[in-house]
Amino acid sequence: MRLEFDKESERFYETGIRNVVLYTRDQNNDYTVPEAWNGVTAINENPSGADVTDLYADDIKYLSMRAAENFGLSITAYSYPESFAECDGTKEVAPGVVMGQQSRKSFGLAYITTEGNDVDGNDYGEKLHLVYNATAAPSARNYQTINESPSAIEFSWEISTTPVSNKHGKPSATLTISKTKANATKYNALLDTLWGTDADPTAQTEGTTGRLPSIDDVITAMSGQ
Repeated sequence: MRLEFDKESERFYETGIRNVVLYTRDQNNDYTVPEAWNGVTAINENPSGADVTDLYADDIKYLSMRAAENFGLSITAYSYPESFAECDGTKEVAPGVVMGQQSRKSFGLAYITTEGNDVDGNDYGEKLHLVYNATAAPSARNYQTINESPSAIEFSWEISTTPVSNKHGKPSATLTISKTKANATKYNALLDTLWGTDADPTAQTEGTTGRLPSIDDVITAMSGQ
């Protein structure tokens, strides 16, 4: 069958950033301390590495070898959660007193972007992004006098990651789940795991605290294996 181009409902795009969650680690090194990150204006994913090295033998190009790929991000926001302070190299040493140049703790992230198409627009779907083993580099903060054109400070951070081992592929620091392709029940259950749930007196169930499950746990939950 001949290919058809620009078919209706197949003109896709991705936009937006919302529902950002920061996960810091507990004493067992698990991502079980979630906090909503409000005021995020952009998250830019910046893969790097995978540089090629050409090898020659017998007077010809023998093969090309690719280096390991790195996954990084940049985050800009008008505010950040209190728990991110230690990830940003600061520590509260007395009520209201914060000391800088401290050790930087690693963290995890979850956030949602919008998938759209030419028929349903932004209601078409969404993608859930999970990031593991991330660390933030020091960032500049530019304070300016208040004037007739006021503006809020927009913080920014460069984020690097270290891949973590898993049973399903090479070490990785990121997962992306498309709601349009995933099982709806499993996708919503994953959101409950990430964000937590409220208590339901009618069903006599207690609320749960959100957590960032491991890569293997997410894949197993979404595949049912």
